[in-house]
Amino acid sequence: MKKKTATGRAAGKTWHLHCENSKKLGEVFAITGERVRDALKRHPKLKGKLKVTLGQDNDIYDKAIRTADFMFGWHFDRKDLKRRAPNLKMIHVHGAGVNHVMPLDWMPKGCTLTNSRGVHGPRAAEYLIMALLMLNNRLPEMVTHQRASRWKQCYASVITGKTLLVIGVGQIGGSAADWAKKFGLTVLGTRRTGEPHPSVDKMYKPKDLPKLLPKADFVMMCVPATDHTKHLLGKKEIGLMRPGTGFINYSRADLVDYEALRKRLVKGELTAVLDVFNPEPLPPSSPLWKTPNLIMTPHCSSDDSIHYTPRTLDVVLSNIERILAGKKPTNAVDPNWQY
Repeated sequence: MKKKTATGRAAGKTWHLHCENSKKLGEVFAITGERVRDALKRHPKLKGKLKVTLGQDNDIYDKAIRTADFMFGWHFDRKDLKRRAPNLKMIHVHGAGVNHVMPLDWMPKGCTLTNSRGVHGPRAAEYLIMALLMLNNRLPEMVTHQRASRWKQCYASVITGKTLLVIGVGQIGGSAADWAKKFGLTVLGTRRTGEPHPSVDKMYKPKDLPKLLPKADFVMMCVPATDHTKHLLGKKEIGLMRPGTGFINYSRADLVDYEALRKRLVKGELTAVLDVFNPEPLPPSSPLWKTPNLIMTPHCSSDDSIHYTPRTLDVVLSNIERILAGKKPTNAVDPNWQY
């Protein structure tokens, strides 16, 4: 009788990972044969143990999930997956946000949902610090004057000694806080647990935002989008930011009342750098396109064009190794907190 692994399958049998691509996501998110082969070389423990299939826009999806033990993708048909994919032990979402697959009532029994939180870290922190320096150097105002062919000098002071409020000190917010300390900022932070972070001078919980917002020179939004965080910064909270505050939204548009923000931008009371919008792509009719004191980037702040998918494949393959060794995967999504 063949020896059984920790997962109950006979030793020596091949495991199946199916990767489902979506053409509309573009090259950054493409799970290609070359990227998979390179990743497998970095995970020699899986040599000869793992079969990998690559699909795109449901071309082989129905057949592949019948035998798949693991799946990796962003858009995939979840209908009746409990019956259609009886072997699934892990599904990895190709991103940090999982709103589009909630609630998880479609998940097969015994299957764990994982995500890519943390993979964005190095690129995201670089973007956030760039945005912070842009705000301190008054770039949104200068761009507004440039569009109007108006020569108006905007002088600024050094960033050292100013106060940054990081809303959501997770892996991304924490990385940004690390960099902020190198520039000599005082860093305040919020996180659901209130647990301290070495680069945050004082940590609070989300309920403390009303007393923190008036203290900040810069406010950085790094909170995951969940049912609990929608409009975390509503009209009231945006009204608490003192004139001259610079605002950055890296996370999701639904966290912020953009109309309330826009009104304060028009008045010249705030400046902002926004990377996320609702809907996306942002339609030409949106007033944000012509809003003064605002710099917009089209949701490209953290997805590294070279390293993002390879690093995510490392997370996927490492978790497969863990599961085959009888260990719990990392980056498991908590259905209650939705991240």
